[in-house]
Amino acid sequence: MLAVGEKNVTRRFAFFKNSKLPAQLQPNNRHGPAYCFVDFGFFDLVPYPMLPIMVVGHILHFYGLYLTFTLGLWNTLISSALFMLWGGLGITAGAHRLWCHRSYKASLPMRIFLMIGQSIAGQYSIYGWAKGHRTHHKFADTEADPHNVKRGFTFSHLGWLVLKEHPMADIKGNGIDFSDILADPVARLQDEYYGLCYFIFAFMMPVVTPMILFNESLWHAFLIGYVMRFVTQTHDTALVNSAAHMYGDKPYNDKLHSSENPWVSVAAIGEGYHNYHHAYPWDYGTGEQGNKFNVTKMFIDVASFFGLTYNLRQASQEMIQKGREKAINNNCTESDEF
Repeated sequence: MLAVGEKNVTRRFAFFKNSKLPAQLQPNNRHGPAYCFVDFGFFDLVPYPMLPIMVVGHILHFYGLYLTFTLGLWNTLISSALFMLWGGLGITAGAHRLWCHRSYKASLPMRIFLMIGQSIAGQYSIYGWAKGHRTHHKFADTEADPHNVKRGFTFSHLGWLVLKEHPMADIKGNGIDFSDILADPVARLQDEYYGLCYFIFAFMMPVVTPMILFNESLWHAFLIGYVMRFVTQTHDTALVNSAAHMYGDKPYNDKLHSSENPWVSVAAIGEGYHNYHHAYPWDYGTGEQGNKFNVTKMFIDVASFFGLTYNLRQASQEMIQKGREKAINNNCTESDEF
């Protein structure tokens, strides 16, 4: 009999090289010992309609770029960039550092501001985002990691959004406690009414704003304010899962794939110092103190000055130095604390 969290999992896509499913989940293997395969057809392989949406979205994205430069739609582009910054902070300062890792606390107005930003980004609800990210940290670089980098750059970047996740991600993820996220009424209400939040904040606001302020056409506002912004922001966030897990130094824990990548930090407004982040996931700065490009940390620091954020958690220099020594001696383990 299947345990709780394992029921119906064999109905999910399962074509995984060298798959290690629990014995009770192993289907008949018709493709040799290296593969596990459940035949439910192509549309079980691809979570329709994500693939066509992604393809059409990228086509419209490049068409929007073409119109921007040929027609000089700079005001609309600036409006889109400001919404993208708000959405980025909603992900980095909100879903990631506040709700997922609890690296600091925030006042109600700040939590509402970040909730709106996270909705603008359109990357699932706060609860859904944090659930996947905690699973990633707990089981990083394993089959239970939703965007396991060992399956390649393409998979860890955007492929995991197109292909259905490995069944172990469901099984292992269901064993993690996420009750603290839904205990926050802001996150709970957004999760309950996420469809409405997405429509208002991710679609309506970025599209209507340039139409009102700059008399922009609906078509141009849609292409630049919604499609271009959404596609660009999705890639910026995805670089953390792909490039920052493959390229860069590993001064804090060389056993991990996560790396220090300053270029990713520019694109993801401070999220590129990933080897540090996996070593100290509860640090609100997600990077060692010093002169590093970390827009999100600066935002949290300014908010703290005005009393909007508080109880900022940060690793001490002594703790960091001990971690570096462990890395040199090849004696590191990933933090179990979120």
